[in-house]
Amino acid sequence: MSRAETATGESAALIPKEVLRRVRELELRTRRAVKDILAGQYSSVFKGRGIEFSEVRAYEPGDDVRTIDWNVTARFGHPFVKRFVEERELTVILALDCSGSGRFGSSQALKSERAAEAAALIAAAAIRNNDKVGLVLFTDRVEKYIRPQKGRRHVLRVIREALFASPSGTRTRIESALQHVSRVVRRRAIVFLISDFLDSGYERSLAAVARRHDLVAVSITDPRELELPRSGLVELEDAETGARLLLDTSSARVRREYSAAARRRAEERRALFRRSGVDEIELSTSRPALGGLLEFFRAREGRR
Repeated sequence: MSRAETATGESAALIPKEVLRRVRELELRTRRAVKDILAGQYSSVFKGRGIEFSEVRAYEPGDDVRTIDWNVTARFGHPFVKRFVEERELTVILALDCSGSGRFGSSQALKSERAAEAAALIAAAAIRNNDKVGLVLFTDRVEKYIRPQKGRRHVLRVIREALFASPSGTRTRIESALQHVSRVVRRRAIVFLISDFLDSGYERSLAAVARRHDLVAVSITDPRELELPRSGLVELEDAETGARLLLDTSSARVRREYSAAARRRAEERRALFRRSGVDEIELSTSRPALGGLLEFFRAREGRR
């Protein structure tokens, strides 16, 4: 088997060398980060989160009476207790927004690249802890679903798909992704919803997924979405709809209103996540994803 087939599970002839190079480069970077720091933080936050039912057995002196299974006890005429084991294997679902608005970046990376970097780091941490990882790529529809699996070859595929998604849609419909997760992920999972959240109308689906799963929102922003430079007349184009807007950025009033609107959107998003019981990781194109992820893991560990 060729190195390309080992890394991707597909024929090397079907995958350009540049694609393989970038996948391996990102995989190497994330592997180093996970080995040094991230895996320990991930493990302490998400491991040992609950117990699952294993079996029933006859009651023995010293057993906790709260574990008695009264239905089985009544059926057989003598006491039985439920036995539980710690739930160790987790399932991680990465729901990754690959709509047109991700193809923007004024700093170190495009939003789509920062999102893919975050997905790669989370996937590598999960695989290192022997958890399963699945991927949902979405725009205004679900573009691709990769079922949760384990192993390095699988995480390489996830990284490649995250980096080089070729969606048919350009707009965003977060509700579609959340509804898909609800349908296909039956057992409790950790769901990372990675998006710039330039969408609306997904509130009910967000709350529904948060009730069933451990839902974490990873919001991706760019500095130019929060504040305009003073650059005279600037024409802005919506990457998802093609709509254009001419702004006079030399006007202090225009710049203030633009920043105020961005702050309102951010506050509304944070308020929605708080109401729904969803944790948020805020990442920017102006800094690597690792720092933001570590800050989240450490803060969450401190709340436990």
